[in-house]
Amino acid sequence: MKSDKVLLDHGSGGKISHRMTQDLLLPAFNNPILSELNDGAIFDLHGLRLGFSTDSYTVDPIFFPGGNIGELAVYGTVNDLAMCGAEPKVVPRGAVDKIFINTSGIGAIPPGVQVGSRQARPGDRVLLSGTIADHGVSVLASREGLSFQTSVQSDTAPLNHMVRSMLAAGPGVHALRDPTRGGLGTALNEIAEKSAVGIRIREDRIAVKAEVAGLCELLGLDPLYLANEGKLIAFVAPEDADAVLAAMRRDPYGRDAVLIGDVTAEYPGKVFMDTRIGGTRIVDMLTGEQLPRIC
Repeated sequence: MKSDKVLLDHGSGGKISHRMTQDLLLPAFNNPILSELNDGAIFDLHGLRLGFSTDSYTVDPIFFPGGNIGELAVYGTVNDLAMCGAEPKVVPRGAVDKIFINTSGIGAIPPGVQVGSRQARPGDRVLLSGTIADHGVSVLASREGLSFQTSVQSDTAPLNHMVRSMLAAGPGVHALRDPTRGGLGTALNEIAEKSAVGIRIREDRIAVKAEVAGLCELLGLDPLYLANEGKLIAFVAPEDADAVLAAMRRDPYGRDAVLIGDVTAEYPGKVFMDTRIGGTRIVDMLTGEQLPRIC
């Protein structure tokens, strides 16, 4: 750690966050469950495999186009559990209508489900459930009073039902991640590092809404590193990729799902992107914080 103070950058989900986790937190709290660094802890309890997640949420403003802090908190916990393959246990409909400061969730992992950040394998297809950066731009636009001819809406959504359908479509779902803080670029780097694989994606397959792209271009932001709160990436064995992609597209939150790339044994720990103009560039993990904490 180069700083003796906790900075806003430590909450970005990027390089500084990872350094704090690796250098400060893991040495003090390391154990076989936490060291996996998945979206939630996976453990056995009396023969039942469980996933557990807890997180705190703050956002300004607390109401934004497409969502609010309550939805953000509940869906964030639900989605972290879903990325572990767990089926979340939630409170009844209509009972979550207050501002949430902290949420915890627990879910049962069905037999045979083995997903985690170390499970991606060479040959896996990389699937993305829809457009990126909607949440980050929605909150930024609301915070700064920016407006467009078409309203920018957050993608805040629960993904557990879609994940259940994906897991039922084929046994080859190896890794899941919801690209929240740090965005798609950082989430891909996390999987590449933990699985010791290379990842190659195609820029022309990654959809960004016109109004989102316009604001990013105007302000010099890269949509690859803006937060999403209702999207996921999946690493799926090639023989199951078509069936899993079809299952995603049948869900209302995955109707725009697309294949964006592949996993390779070359250059482990690195993410490369084939650009629209025919070149290739490295997609690094987010350094610093593009926006103040928004999820």
